[in-house]
Amino acid sequence: MAGEEDLRKLLSGMHPVLNPGRYVYCTMPARVPAGLRPVVTVTEAEGPTVVLAQEEADSLGLSYEYVAAWITLQIHSALEAVGLTAAVAGRLAEHGISCNVVAGFHHDHLFVAAGDADRAVEALRQLSAENS
Repeated sequence: MAGEEDLRKLLSGMHPVLNPGRYVYCTMPARVPAGLRPVVTVTEAEGPTVVLAQEEADSLGLSYEYVAAWITLQIHSALEAVGLTAAVAGRLAEHGISCNVVAGFHHDHLFVAAGDADRAVEALRQLSAENS
């Protein structure tokens, strides 16, 4: 099934959902250790970055600085869609909320500071309602 490309439909149907738990960004010196269960992995020249549950990072003694909440936009967005990231990040910026965006094949995922989670979801719901 093809993802949605129309920005107005994406915004009106995004239905942001706050996933349970807290998530942290950790960097690895060489490769992701076997058995680690990251929700996001990005390979950079300096080494892999992983986003994983804070509890898992703590249990393994991994260091981190940023504790995030994970919000999933429930609409199936096309990878070719234009403007969704800008609209979402712009709205959150208006509320002083930083946003780290990861696109999966089916959905967009936002990582915001854990303390901003409820405000972020509310701001996104308002954005969605304005485009309905």
